[in-house]
Amino acid sequence: MSVANKKIAMITERIDVALGGAERSVFELTDAISALGLEVDVLAAKGQANAKNVHILCQDTPGRRTCYFRFAKALKKHLSANHYCLVHSILPFDFADVYQPRAGCYAESVLRNAASYQNKIIELYKRITAFANLRRDILLRAERKLCENPNGPVIAALSRYIAEQFKKHYGIDDDRMVVVPNGVKINKEIDTPRADKLRSQILAQLGLKETDNPILFLFAANNFRFKGLACLIKAMQLVSPNVMERKVYLIVAGNGRTNKYRRLAKKLGIHRKIVFLGAVRHIREALSIIDVAVLPTFYDPSSRFILEAIAASKPVITTEFNGATDLFVNGRHGKVIDRAENIPALAQAISYFTDTNNIRKASQAIVADNLEEKICIGRVAEQLMPVYESILEKREK
Repeated sequence: MSVANKKIAMITERIDVALGGAERSVFELTDAISALGLEVDVLAAKGQANAKNVHILCQDTPGRRTCYFRFAKALKKHLSANHYCLVHSILPFDFADVYQPRAGCYAESVLRNAASYQNKIIELYKRITAFANLRRDILLRAERKLCENPNGPVIAALSRYIAEQFKKHYGIDDDRMVVVPNGVKINKEIDTPRADKLRSQILAQLGLKETDNPILFLFAANNFRFKGLACLIKAMQLVSPNVMERKVYLIVAGNGRTNKYRRLAKKLGIHRKIVFLGAVRHIREALSIIDVAVLPTFYDPSSRFILEAIAASKPVITTEFNGATDLFVNGRHGKVIDRAENIPALAQAISYFTDTNNIRKASQAIVADNLEEKICIGRVAEQLMPVYESILEKREK
């Protein structure tokens, strides 16, 4: 059954592109689905309703977040008063037709969050006390209930990694799940003067000139611990200057707290090789002025940052715990290490890209292999169409 001209609801917790990747992804996916002829309404608890198709259902609720059950009640009320052929949810609501867990598998994220502390005692403590976080416990229970319901929604996993975690933790059958790899909007315009100004500011902070020809590695995240910044700083300290064709510097973007990481860099004697930018609104502009993107994450369903880097034809370094590795080839378009804590392997990956030829070869391979097409958000929308059609066909039987 064709879904052309059908109306669907897209459920997300918050809708505000200034908040970060998840919110931006919802906007981009909504636009891409709409371009295929569907009408999409975004249903959010909180956010900015700057478009007619965005409905904010719990704006009067105090606090930054909204209670899961309060939001569920508001959604059911809205859905009963408005007709939608399909309901596509980013949150684990069992009344949805499609559940696309952009945050990944909650059960797995608890384990990986504990591992990110890199201390066995703290890791054990975090595992034991994970359910003391009421919101996380509610979401995890809702996800488990959704998965145990044989008539629950189809699960659209962002990567093979996430699909495997749903099988591992919840025993989900293949017929309940489909892998629709993550994507980003491509061909975004770059404000070149603004990007050039940013590069000049970075070089000035490092005490460098363009003639110094530095290699700039960009790390971008908001949760520095979870995304492996401490591991990255330690790896930077291991990169031998004797094997470097050009000197290496690390640029850190994101609004995470920096004091701990500044102290670590100073302790390791590499604080003059790191610049903390703070929040960067236009990550493509930052990517346009660096050489390599690096994210040694402990857990990521499929990192937008890594996909944005590939869209900018930049080589990438990340870990096997990042679902974005589905979309590029290790050793050709970038480097994938087994885990963030493997500091020597991370240092080796960084060292590999101190060679200008290796950077150039990876960048050329990204273009030659047309990875833009693989990571395009339009491809995500196209892959969702048969999922939607299958749901409607089953409903008609």
